[in-house]
Amino acid sequence: MILVALLLILMIGGLLGWLLSSVNKNIPKWISLIALCTDLVLVAGLWIENAGNVNLSGKGGWIADVQFEWIPSFGSTIHFGMDGISLVMTALTFFLGIAAVLSSWKNVEKSEGFYHFNIMWLLAGITGVFLSLDMMLFYFFWEIMLVPMFFIITIWGHENRKYAGWKFFLFTQIGGLMMLLSILGLYFLHGYNTGAYTFDYFQLLGTAPGGALGFWLMAGFLIAFFVKLPTIPFHSWLPDAYTEAPVAGSVIVAALMSKTAAYGLLRFVIPFFPEAARSFAIPGLIIGVAAILYGAKMSYGQRNYKRLIAFSSFSHMGFIVVGVFSFNALAYQGVLMLMVAHGLSIAALFIISEFVYDRTRTMDMQAMGSFWDQMPNLGGYTVVFIMSSLGLPGLANFVAEFLILAGAWQFNTVLSVLATMGLIVSVTYSMRILQKVFHQSKAPVEYKLNPMSPREWVVMGGITIAIVWLGFFPQSVIGIAQPAFDNIKTIQVAEKISPQMQKQTYTLNQVKAVSKTEQKGGDL
Repeated sequence: MILVALLLILMIGGLLGWLLSSVNKNIPKWISLIALCTDLVLVAGLWIENAGNVNLSGKGGWIADVQFEWIPSFGSTIHFGMDGISLVMTALTFFLGIAAVLSSWKNVEKSEGFYHFNIMWLLAGITGVFLSLDMMLFYFFWEIMLVPMFFIITIWGHENRKYAGWKFFLFTQIGGLMMLLSILGLYFLHGYNTGAYTFDYFQLLGTAPGGALGFWLMAGFLIAFFVKLPTIPFHSWLPDAYTEAPVAGSVIVAALMSKTAAYGLLRFVIPFFPEAARSFAIPGLIIGVAAILYGAKMSYGQRNYKRLIAFSSFSHMGFIVVGVFSFNALAYQGVLMLMVAHGLSIAALFIISEFVYDRTRTMDMQAMGSFWDQMPNLGGYTVVFIMSSLGLPGLANFVAEFLILAGAWQFNTVLSVLATMGLIVSVTYSMRILQKVFHQSKAPVEYKLNPMSPREWVVMGGITIAIVWLGFFPQSVIGIAQPAFDNIKTIQVAEKISPQMQKQTYTLNQVKAVSKTEQKGGDL
């Protein structure tokens, strides 16, 4: 029941804050903060309880599971489950949710109750995506994310907020409809083959056909996930939405919502369509590498502070695509680490951009300069997060990108080398932030920049601690998720045993003998 509680706390908290906003406009943000802290404590308890649990692998990596009847006539249930991957991502959601609320503590000037209602329901939708094990329930939460984010951008965003909000809505809605068609295709295919019509994840697992039909069913999921990630060629909504959203919206859409797509690639595309996914491996790697290099090029050409960060996020998402389609144990571990590390670093950079905007009322880097003299502490934090984004050893992104590139090297050497070039190019646009904002000659306008407040210190300090911790102790994340990765490996091995997976769901014990014959070096 703890999984249900995680969602109810967010949903009820958002609704309660909205209703009580007429009493005092400060109530909603305090309710949001308390609700998110409560959820983070609950997830931390699960993490501590299951860290180093030797029995976790025997349970297929699943930590918690709850199921209720929902629409039995259609074979749909309310089914939530948490494994190590879900645990890591829900913890990241609540941690960055707290950072988002604190960073916008004094920035909301209208409809505070409705604002925090949307923030909480958006985070509830993201949490539901990470926990859902019924495909119709998963789609329900996937669409729940869309509406609050649309309102957050169009109501509380910057100058071009309506254009950005509608563009975001249309892209993600069309992608979601493509995924719905694939979900229904799996539903009817499973019912035709077995006589049991169901949306249950475990029953649908291993029933996807091979050949052209399997590829087109996979394509529906890929389009939805590539749009939300986003990557080439579905990325044009990203710079507008990331730039025009308010600070909490930018943090959530870049650091959390994009990770639901990466999660979907690991949870659904690879396990549901192992044969079709392998056939798409080289095109997938090419798309990832192209996103890395193109995003880096576009970042360097930006004058707008947030727009530069937005394109840098797009570039780093390319590494996730490369990792997913490398079919390698190291790469999969790197994908999870990058989901966390990128979430932390990109959230911090967007928060810093808003701290600067609050003091200058501009995002034009040409109008900035010499801010280090007045804000050396904020400049120091910027150095840390930029170095993390660049993959400096000792910080979280280094471990993630090293694992991804090491795994990709074993799968395709040429494309892995091209992906590595993205790390080199990223130095140019990242250093540009420091040079333009903090170190170039004095700004054309004289700004009086207030020092960092205690609230800003808490936000920046908390994220910094997390990034440094993961840089030195990545096993704290990889270890808890390893049983889940073993599950993915099991599916890959089982697919090699028999391409006709419709009749049986394989377990680790059933493929143990075949696993011993697998190619060494972590190949899945």
